[in-house]
Amino acid sequence: MTAEAAAPASPVESEVRRIRVLLEQSRFDEALKAAEAQSRLTPDNRDVNYGRAVALRYLQRVPEALSVLDHIEKTHPGFSRLYQERGHCYVTLRDAPRAIEAYQAAVNRNPALSASWAKLQTLYRMVGQPDNAAIAASHVEVTSKLPAAVLNATGLLCDGDVLEAEMLIRPYLLQHPQDVEAMRLLARIALERDVVHDADVLLAAVVELAPDYKAARYDYARALMRRHKYGPALEQIEILLAAEPDNRLYRTARATAYVGIGDHERALVLYQDLLRGAPQSADLHLSIAHTLKTLGRRDEAIDAYRAAAAARPEFGDAYWSLANLKTYRFTDGEIEAMRTHEAAAGTAREDRYHLSFALGKALEDRGDFEQSFRCYERGNALRREESQYDPAFVERNTELQKRVCTREFFESRRAVGCPSTDPIFIVGLPRSGSTLIEQILASHSQVEGTMELSEIATYTVDLEGRNRDATNRRYPRVLAELPAEEFSRLGERYIADTRVYRGGKPFFIDKMPNNFRHIGLIHLMLPNARIIDARREPMACCFSNFKQLFASGQEFTYSLDDIARYYRTYVELMAHWDAALPGRILRVRHEELVEDLEGNVRRILDYCGLAFEPACLEFHRTERHVRTASSEQVRRPINRDGIDQWRHYEPWLGPLRNALGPLAQ
Repeated sequence: MTAEAAAPASPVESEVRRIRVLLEQSRFDEALKAAEAQSRLTPDNRDVNYGRAVALRYLQRVPEALSVLDHIEKTHPGFSRLYQERGHCYVTLRDAPRAIEAYQAAVNRNPALSASWAKLQTLYRMVGQPDNAAIAASHVEVTSKLPAAVLNATGLLCDGDVLEAEMLIRPYLLQHPQDVEAMRLLARIALERDVVHDADVLLAAVVELAPDYKAARYDYARALMRRHKYGPALEQIEILLAAEPDNRLYRTARATAYVGIGDHERALVLYQDLLRGAPQSADLHLSIAHTLKTLGRRDEAIDAYRAAAAARPEFGDAYWSLANLKTYRFTDGEIEAMRTHEAAAGTAREDRYHLSFALGKALEDRGDFEQSFRCYERGNALRREESQYDPAFVERNTELQKRVCTREFFESRRAVGCPSTDPIFIVGLPRSGSTLIEQILASHSQVEGTMELSEIATYTVDLEGRNRDATNRRYPRVLAELPAEEFSRLGERYIADTRVYRGGKPFFIDKMPNNFRHIGLIHLMLPNARIIDARREPMACCFSNFKQLFASGQEFTYSLDDIARYYRTYVELMAHWDAALPGRILRVRHEELVEDLEGNVRRILDYCGLAFEPACLEFHRTERHVRTASSEQVRRPINRDGIDQWRHYEPWLGPLRNALGPLAQ
């Protein structure tokens, strides 16, 4: 992970620096004039408004300063220094209770704010709270011992200035390579930048150097879970809990890890135990509801989702989760509440787009398709604004796969890989009917249904190594350089890594849809694995993705153009795999499966080498954990409900049809 080279300062950044210098020189009138002039041009700029508030306080215009800070909170609620500055304002007004509240909010967001800790120490003594004063004093002592580079970079990271934090801490770490605080900080920066492999490596080293460093071990567990290594993460969490069995942070992480390994019954018990200590926690109610939904306990899940919304009325995820059941119907009161919260100025962006998607589904169920589409459109636009998705990257990767993984390439590597026949991969796009195929197969006595496993994606990241050049990726080029034994090792590693998700059945399903991009690697690792391509009619599949708000990943789904480009790339790459590996992949078209269930079930079982079992036709009776958006749909008999739903929106889908081109025909 490397920090980008520092770009030339923009005019706004230059003005922010000038305002800071004026404040440092105590030229408060000039600083205020400069900040006010710039704020007229960039009214929501965090640093300009912060400089304005500081200048106003020093000029004894405290009520105006507090008003500016209120504005910053609406646009940048995570900015720790606004709370510290608010504390300074209340100290000026001699309002100790409000000052304490503000400083506490500051250090909760950024524990490196030594000035806030020092003020808290003094204020707690003044109001007769010696225990709290002692805690604040201990933090003052800790921060005073930290090197300036570490302290300042921590503050930058906490306030979201990730690149600036990295550019500050990297040179320091080069000079002090064994500084565990700096190593942990760089790992946290890596987590923020989604370079999870680097965070994993750094934190493993920190834990080895400082085994009693609990915060670093907790970060290590988080990094492991981000890499979907839930088993190893659970080991780290148990070490933490052995020392602090009542720590709620660790207990919550343990429940999350159990969800990750598929032990939902155990996770539910842990979440419910946590709820007893915090009955108004909206997040805990939501986690419990998700777990109940996965276990098929729909009515209880609905009650828990409603409890989450009651605990935090603008909680968009609670409403979207109800909508995402696909079978839930909102009341008039719930729809009105969602509209109110979506339109409210103080609603956070994340809540707003969750509410937009939930309203889209609620209005769709009522037949108001134009307003439903507008809601989906708003939600997608908000979600796309915060996404870093680059469709060109996927297209470049497709070209590389086609160039490297040719028929001749595979012919020359016939004898490589692990011989296991255990895995059945179901690939394709999300919302393509893959959960239905999984449910059919998991109804067979010989087949284990698991979940969307991330192991293959993890291996591609490992193969990529530290290369971050998006225009010259090491993977898949590296496949041509690997010795035959490496493919066997990877295949055996996959079988070992996925064992935690399995029971005692001979076959298991990996339903990660994006694995269609890595079929070449899968074939080389596991030449005897079955691969099923779940395909759905393009307009139906693409629009179904546009309506779906995913918990994570699937960043291509938040724009009709991005979805169309991704679908075209998918069809192109699957055609290549068909040519390079003839007969290797079974294609199952969703519409044909719905029209002729038995015929296609027999075809799927024959391909997998499995004897026909009637239970596969009665798949909706199979009790198992289903974590995808189709969980409730596959618990009902086969139906045509979703086949042509997209046609209700046809008047507004011209751009999608045009972007799909001939595929839309």
